[in-house]
Amino acid sequence: MMARVTNYLLPLLAIDLLLVVHAAGHYVVARWCGMRVEELAIGFGPALLKRTSRKTGTVFQLALIPFGGFVKVRGMSHAEQVDSDDETAYPNRPWWQRLSMIISGSASNYLFAIALAMVLFTCHGIHRTGRHIHVAAVLPDYDAVGKLEPGDQILTVDGDALFADDGKSLSERVREKRGAPIALTIRRGQQELQVEVTPRLRRDSMGEPVLDHIGNPVFLLGITPTTRVLVDVGLLEAARKALEYPVEQTKRIVGGLYELIAGAGQADPGGPVRIVDEFNKAFTLSPWLGVELLMLLSVYLGLLHLLPLPWLDGGRLILFGYGLVTRRRANPKIEGDSTRR
Repeated sequence: MMARVTNYLLPLLAIDLLLVVHAAGHYVVARWCGMRVEELAIGFGPALLKRTSRKTGTVFQLALIPFGGFVKVRGMSHAEQVDSDDETAYPNRPWWQRLSMIISGSASNYLFAIALAMVLFTCHGIHRTGRHIHVAAVLPDYDAVGKLEPGDQILTVDGDALFADDGKSLSERVREKRGAPIALTIRRGQQELQVEVTPRLRRDSMGEPVLDHIGNPVFLLGITPTTRVLVDVGLLEAARKALEYPVEQTKRIVGGLYELIAGAGQADPGGPVRIVDEFNKAFTLSPWLGVELLMLLSVYLGLLHLLPLPWLDGGRLILFGYGLVTRRRANPKIEGDSTRR
């Protein structure tokens, strides 16, 4: 029971960290721009911790459910009446400071993703796709156990060179052997080794042999192959890739949204529970996979808040543009209270 609680505690803390980063971005920029922050809350539901700063008067609150939060800045809600002489109120600050306040949450998530990427790429390396097949994992109860190891590069199969983008694939060669032993030449570190692995017939849950599309039995070598390899990089290369990371991920996310709207993609019905499960799986396999997922979700969260919806920063951004063009504030009924999310 305790192990299950521990398994899900880390993902919850990781998700809450992203929300804290987002809210902290709004808070820091608001304070830097001289705005009065009346409340900073993380989560929703009953308050676990609540404290009022004697210096600034800001109420800091940590709620029971760590999904969501808000930063309340004086005068940021259009329904709120403020004195035109109050220089700490949002509407009385210069336009560039108001704009900075709106986008600061998403910007902080993007910067956080860059910082995590810099740590990951510097300490762990960068995955790149090559021509050669590598062993990503060795499956239990197969002959490959003890003969192949994660990271091994498969050079030849029965004396013929193996490439990912040329000639027969590894699965085709295994199928052709129909369970007979296969001679592999592998590179492990600086050594080239010769190993012989016997594939195993794949069976379904009822113990019956699994057949391919033309009725032939399927044999498995007992490994998870990959063309992605981990490469050590220098500090400058890590910094360059870290800066590129949120840009590349944003393009992919926007492309996926476009396909979804165009009807070419399918929506993922996952929610908070799905996110926690994915974090649990990633951190269980490797802390680095957990960091990589945290980077991706930080970009997702930053981009999500820029969507043109009334309760998100993107909706407030539209209202800001409307006010900048018309020189007047939007109707409070149109806006609602988009400071809460």
